[in-house]
Order: sequence, then structure tokens, then C-alpha cells
Amino acid sequence: MKQNLIAGQWLDGVDAVENRNPADVSEVIGTYARASAAQVAEAATAARAALPGWAKASPQLRADMLETVARQLLARKDEIGTLLAREEGKTLAEAIGETARAAQIFRFFAGEAIRVAGDAIASVRPDVDVDVVREPVGVVGLITPWNFPIAIPAWKIAPALAYGNTVLFKPADLTPASAHVLAEIIHEAGCPAGVFNLVMGRGSVVGDAIATHPEVDAISFTGSVPVGRDLAVTAAQGMKKVQLEMGGKNPMVVLDDADLDIAVPAVLNGAFFSTGQRCTASSRIIVDAGIHDVFVDRLITEAQALNIGDPLDPAVQIGPVVSDKQLSNNLRYVALAESEGAEVIGGERVTGDTDGYFQAPAVFLNATNDMRSSREEIFGPCASIIKVTGFDEALAVANDTEFGLSSGICTSSLKYARAFKQQSQAGMVMVNLPTAGVDYHVPFGGRKGSSHGSREQGRYAAEFYTAVKTAYSFAG
Repeated sequence: MKQNLIAGQWLDGVDAVENRNPADVSEVIGTYARASAAQVAEAATAARAALPGWAKASPQLRADMLETVARQLLARKDEIGTLLAREEGKTLAEAIGETARAAQIFRFFAGEAIRVAGDAIASVRPDVDVDVVREPVGVVGLITPWNFPIAIPAWKIAPALAYGNTVLFKPADLTPASAHVLAEIIHEAGCPAGVFNLVMGRGSVVGDAIATHPEVDAISFTGSVPVGRDLAVTAAQGMKKVQLEMGGKNPMVVLDDADLDIAVPAVLNGAFFSTGQRCTASSRIIVDAGIHDVFVDRLITEAQALNIGDPLDPAVQIGPVVSDKQLSNNLRYVALAESEGAEVIGGERVTGDTDGYFQAPAVFLNATNDMRSSREEIFGPCASIIKVTGFDEALAVANDTEFGLSSGICTSSLKYARAFKQQSQAGMVMVNLPTAGVDYHVPFGGRKGSSHGSREQGRYAAEFYTAVKTAYSFAG
């Protein structure tokens, strides 16, 4: 059984969970300990005790440790990627790519550890010096989702450690294997006891214990909107700094001047790759009437040709849905879209060579933006096709959502591309690219109901993982 890491020791939990392969549910990948609330408290105490030493540690020491983690991830990317594909269901190529990205994130923040900058500002008073510096925010709780089980942990853990914080890390209960390997690598890289703690288990137990523990100064969460909103209330009551990345109902606009050789692959990738299990997935395809029919015909043809099956098979393009619960939710939305008046193409459960949670890509034709299936996040391979006339209507429909994470437009017009970038109410905007797929060294995050707090990734991560101190001194 794989154990929790608390105060530098590998420890059993109060119970355990079997991690099964969603492509073949008869395969048990491993058994993983679940921590108790009391063990979370032990980890928080250990993190608090370790904080002064780690905060004062040489930036070079922190940088070297993060670089060691990066090298190990890259050296083992095929092994870890295979494990990731088995537990989460994304294709092997995507899983190896995600592992490599995690390595790149750790390498980036290894550099940032020795580039923590401040300001020397002239005072308005004579003989007074003003220094503005960044210090660690303290003990941080990191709660991550199942859909990117090594990349999202990396983009939270790496900056937390780089800036001198100590960590309580709770991965998704559904996908603990990749996170556990990452924890092993961090531990073996020489991370001091208590600086990094792994507490696996249910959100209702471990997540709640992290959110309410008085020793936790800040919480970074990626997951569902309802949980994120509840967490924001809990964090406010405890006066904790909070960062939330939640849902999306991301629009991809296809204007009538779009190049179909660019637009169709961009929509296929954004809507259906990773089985649609990305918060940045293109789930609303807003198509100009002038190109609608030819675009839809080609999209459906290419979507139906996608190879669905075992993610370890190099020929497979779409792996399984992550769990039976998620598949059932997806199928309910397929039925809902049909009941709302959409013409549903695909979306059925697919029988494979193994007992897995396979689903065909679903296209909802004749959809409108007021349908529940067009407004609520499905988190599966389902996309609504919404017909509009012209750029202005397309932009209005794209912005008519409670979410604002990612958006995209396919057009050959510089005028419309520029206008969309300026007027789209999203934190990230793509032109002639899928809405899913971002670089590791630039900020990630959204607006409206998609995100709360400062951005993740890149140099903007310092806004969350550090506290600003202004120091005055009289030199007279």
C-alpha cells in the first residue's frame, strides 16, 4: 500500500482506496492510504515547524532541489506517463507530454527561486529609505483535481516551495498514483522533513481539514465550482489567502472566413481530446451561418473517425472517461441535450475489448445558448454547435456565460481577431488555436465564475505564494 508523507515519514492512513484503470476496471493499479483529519493536523503542525528554516534557506538550495525534481521527472517521463495514462485514461502521448510539462514547471521555478525581486523606492521624506520585499506566505494547502494529476500539482507545488513556503498537498482521491510518484521524487530530492507533506483521501475529510486548520495560511484549489465557492467562504472565515480555479464553458467562434484546415482540427482538439476532460475544453462551438453547414459536415466526419480505446495503444486518440460516475453524468447531459431540442450525433457509450468507461464524441446540433447543455459544464467529450450571423452576434453569445476561463476564434481577419482578443470576457484567448493547451511559463486563469484570486503559473505565481512587506528605515 502507498502511504502518506507526513513530517518526513511514510505513514498508513485510517483506510485505503483501490486505484483502478478506467480503460479496464478489472486492473487494480495500486492501493493508496487515506489520511484522517487528525493526520492532516499532524502534517500542518510539521509544516509550521519547518517553515522558519525553509523560508530562510538559501535560494540556491531551493533551486537545486527543484532542479533535481525536474531532472527525475524527465528521466522517468515514459514510466510516469504510462502510469498516468493507466489511472486517468488520457492517451499515452498526452500523459508523457503532461509529465514532461511537470518537469518544465519545476525547472522554471528552480530559476525563479533565485530571482525573487523587490524594490527600493525613494521616500517622500528626507533621510528615509523604503524597501519592498516578498516573503513566503506561510503554510499552504494545495488541493488538486484528477484530470491533470501531475501537471496541476506541479504548477502549485513548485512555486510554493520556490518561494519558501511549506506544503500540505491533497491530490484527487480518484487519481493518487501520479501524485504519489511526484511526492516520492520530491522526498528523495532531499526536501527537509515537514516542508512537503502528502495527505491523500476524500475531499470531505482531508480537504475540509486543510481548509479549516488554523496553521494553514493559504489555500490553492482546482476543481468544481460548488466546492470552490464553499472553500472561498471557509477561507474567508479563517482569514486565509485563497486561489481558486474552477469551471469553464468555453466558446470557440468559427467565422465564415475561417480556414477549415485550421478550424476543424482546432475544434476537434479542444472539444474531444483528453476525452473533453479539461476545464479549457471547447464545449460551445459558435459558428457563422455562412460556413455552418460545411463546417459541421466536416467536423462530424472527423469526430466519428476518431479512434477510441485503450490509451496505451499508440493508434488510439480518445481514451476512456475517468470513472463510471463521470460517464453517467456525461450520458445524462447527452439525453438532456436531446430533450432540449438539439439533434445529438454520437455521445453513446462505446463497448471496447475491455470493460472500460468509453464514450463516443457527442455533437449537439441546432443548439441554442440558453439550453442547460450549452450553459452547464459537462466535463466530457460533448460540444454544442450554436449557429449565429456575423461577428457581433458571435461575440455576444461567446460572452453570454457565467464562466470566463478560455475562449477562441478561428478567422483569417486581423480586424476580427484583434477585436475578439480585446472584447472576449475570458482570462485566456486563442486565435486559430484550440481553447485547450497553454504554455507553462505564462499566467493561467480566468474571469467571472471560472477563477478567484491571483493567477497561476509563470512569474505571476509570486502574487499568491508570497506576501509583500514594506520596510522603512531612517538614515539620519
